[in-house]
Parts: sequence; C-alpha cells; structure tokens
Amino acid sequence: MNTQQELDYNRIAQVIRYVNSNFQKQPSLEELAALVHLSPFHFQRLFKQWAGTTPKKFLQYISLNYAKQLLKDRQATLFDTSFDTGFSGTARLHDLFVNIQGMTPGEFKNGGAKLHITYNFHSSPFGDLLVANTSKGICHMAFNHQKTKALIELKAEFPKATYELKTNNLQKNALQFFNHKFDSIEEVSLHLRGTEFQLKVWEALLKIPFGELSTYGKLANQIGNPKASRAVGTAIGSNPIAYLIPCHRVIQSTGVIGGYKWESPRKTAIIGWEQAQVDL
Repeated sequence: MNTQQELDYNRIAQVIRYVNSNFQKQPSLEELAALVHLSPFHFQRLFKQWAGTTPKKFLQYISLNYAKQLLKDRQATLFDTSFDTGFSGTARLHDLFVNIQGMTPGEFKNGGAKLHITYNFHSSPFGDLLVANTSKGICHMAFNHQKTKALIELKAEFPKATYELKTNNLQKNALQFFNHKFDSIEEVSLHLRGTEFQLKVWEALLKIPFGELSTYGKLANQIGNPKASRAVGTAIGSNPIAYLIPCHRVIQSTGVIGGYKWESPRKTAIIGWEQAQVDL
C-alpha cells in the first residue's frame, strides 16, 4: 500500500537505521537528507511534519544517554505508585481507554472455530497495519509490508475462524490513538488469545504511561514475579496488538532500545515520536 504515510515512515526508518549504525559520526542534516534523496530544507520539513520535532531533537530522544536518563528519572518518581495509579491526562491513555478480555478456554483451544473475524488494512504514522476484530473487540493488530503475508499470519493465529474483509467502527476507534484525538476515543476492548501469564504481562504494559519507558525487570517486579524477566520478555514478544498494547515502551535496563516484533527501527521511531508529542 503506497500511502503517503507509508512513504514518509519508510524514509524515517531508513534514517534511523543509518543513525543506529553511524551514531558515533554524528551525521549532519545534509548527510541524512542525502540518504533519502531530499534537500536539507525538504527533509527537515518532512521530518517535522512526521515527528512534530526537528531531526536533531528526535535523535536526542532516541539516544542511549536520553533513554538511560528517562529510566533513571522514572525510577526516582515513586515508580511503584505511579505505575499503579497512572498520571493525569494523556499519560494514562492506554490505562484509561484500553480493556483486555481474554478468550474463553474454548475459543483459546479450538483455533477460533466459532469466531467471525472482520479485518482490513489501514495506514498509520509507522507504516501499514492489519487490524482485525471479533464481535467482542480487537483481536489482532500488526504492522505489515505485504498484505498476503500479514493475512497468512492472522489466519495462522485463528485457523478455524471465518473471515470478512471490512472496515468497522471498532477498527476506526482503535486507529484514533495515532491521531491523539482523545476526546473522540471510546474505550477499546481487546479480545485476546493468551495464557494467564501473557494476559497479566499485557495488562501491565497498558500501565506504562505515554512517553515513558520501562524495563523487563521492572515489569517482572510489577506482576509480582521478580525472577521472571526472561519470561516477561517472551510474553512481550508474543503481544498480538501493535501499539495499543505498548510493548515498544519496554527497553533494556542499560538504555539500549533492543528488538521489536515489528522491526527494531519501528520501535525506535515510535519511542522518539511519543517523546516529541510529550514535548509539544
């Protein structure tokens, strides 16, 4: 899907990949612009339209030192209390608006035999998305490059379900999160296939405020299992809902952003983008 958002994101992702490999050289605006075949003026304008900030400021947001400082500040502000209660306004976005409902044992075990799943492809600031839902809520939301591959992955998750290509209000409401139109967002229900442990981890992810970061170890502590950081990482990697369940906000305790189910540059882009929105 050649949407303008997809084209813009691909340029940003290319720049992020380059910066991650050449950060010690401190690449100039001119170098970054040339990388995506734009003049410095047009590149700066495109970047600011996409991220809401300048390339220089954005690169600060995704730097190792900035991530370390954010983790340090987060820890210094009564992390346990704020994690449970959230903050006011947009910081509590996911905690306030997203509700997780686990599938019944029957739905979980039989491959979705009685589920009717509606799905469609949508654009976002971070590339195209496949969004799917049952009558109870969003069951799948994944960034994709190829429609065919994305649909195969969805059907592998629910092989016995019936499918309908259609956009509905559940999908449209979920996409409002990218626009920050908080006054028009209704509560989003997620209808998820997961183990009890996975659901617990995914619910904990919802409590990480917008524009903040956490670590695998901190999440393990929050769910009452401090020795389970590796299992927490596995559960995060199994997250079926991109962005709405903000697994992108979990990084390594060293400040390294680390891997992401939907590609590491995309995780970096989302983190930088959210920081820019906080600073607006």
